[in-house]
This record gives sequence, structure tokens and C-alpha cells, in this order.
Amino acid sequence: MFDLSGKTALVTGANTGLGQAIAQALAGAGADIVAVGRSAPADTEAAVRAAGRSFLFLEADLTSQAGFAEIVSRCEKEVGAPDILVNNAGTIRRADAVDFSEADWDEVMNVNLKSAFFLTQAVGRGMIARGAGKVINIASMLSFQGGIRVASYTASKSGIAGLTKLLANEWAGKGVNVNAIAPGYFSTNNTEALRNDETRSRDILARIPAGRWGKPSDLGGAAVFLAAPASDYVHGAIIPVDGGWLAR
Repeated sequence: MFDLSGKTALVTGANTGLGQAIAQALAGAGADIVAVGRSAPADTEAAVRAAGRSFLFLEADLTSQAGFAEIVSRCEKEVGAPDILVNNAGTIRRADAVDFSEADWDEVMNVNLKSAFFLTQAVGRGMIARGAGKVINIASMLSFQGGIRVASYTASKSGIAGLTKLLANEWAGKGVNVNAIAPGYFSTNNTEALRNDETRSRDILARIPAGRWGKPSDLGGAAVFLAAPASDYVHGAIIPVDGGWLAR
């Protein structure tokens, strides 16, 4: 039910944090990994190869869809058609809404939302033709809540939640599962500013029933579940992995 042997997983933003942990978890379950991003993820490659799986890095600028067809083509030729797509690459900008710049809006929306949709479109064509595939989007607590000082991030992650449901509606009958994981507050580069703010960090921890920031490895189980046959009848779900944050 959770065996990914013989599967190829294409993971964006796999060089650090959540993407790295997801790639490692999928490799541990038997999948070969194709990592897509701006910089070579040496540590992720080492972990994947240590698990006995193959690894391929494809350099790409995810702010533009121009190279997405080439990403899919190279994946198919060098490793195999992607059975699993993880849209993890993301960025964040912080400023009060009244001061938020157009540049910061566009940067976040292009990476977090636009690239996720068009890469899914490029990969999804092959999945639909084969009648099988698993798409895992990385949503957020801010797919459900507003947050503060992160206008474009909140908008992008709310959009990811909507796209997950839209694509599930269109593709479930074609054999393709589209779901999402909504991480809570994890110790990653994106949350470094929050963790360094003593007041904000204290307030956040006080609301998390588990009483701690998430570790990237905490996300692996949900990723394997959504990539594996165990989730074959799960469509359009957004699974929180948040230490109980949304339960408060």
C-alpha cells in the first residue's frame, strides 16, 4: 500500500527544508527522484543515493513556464515518466499590506502559484494519457487563514488550495490523484524571521498543541501516503500536518 518501487517522483525545491525531507521520504519508500530547481541539491542527492535510489537534478527557473516541457521530456528520457509530482518550490515576502510592492507580489505568485499550475499541466498531460499519476501540492496554514504581512504568500497558498480541488474535479476520473499537504509552522528558511522574533515565536508555540515547531521529517509520512496506492481514492484533499494548529 505504501510501496513506491519503480516509481519516479519529480520534486521542485528539493535542496533544503520540506522539499528535501519529502524527496528523502519518497526515496525511502522506493521512488527514484528528479529534483527541479535553481541550484544543485547535493545533500538531497546524497541521501537519495544512500537509500539506493537514482537521482537526477534538472536546473530550471520556476518563475517561467518556458522550460517546463523540456523538464518533462528530460525526465522521461533519463529516468522515466514522472509518476509523482510534488509542487514544493516556494518563496515568501513580508511587508505591511499598505506597503507591499508589485515586485514582491509578482515574485511570490509566479513561483508559488503560476509555476505550480503550469508544471502540473505539463506533467499532467502524460499522467492523463497513461491513466495514472499522483500530484502533491504544498499548501499552507495560510490556505485557510489570513496571516499578517504576507499578502502574496497568503494569496498564492489560497490559490494552491483552490487549484488542488479544481484539478481533482477534472482529473479524478482520468486516474490522476491531485491532493495537497498543508504544513504548519516548520523550522525552515521561510520561517527563520519568525523564529528569530522572540515575541512572535512565543505566540506561535503557545498555539501549537504539540508545543514545538515542526521538523521537515514530520512531513514525510503524509507525502508517501499521497504518492502511494494507499491514497488511490483520495482526491482534492488538503491534509494539515501542523501539530494541531488548526484544531485550536
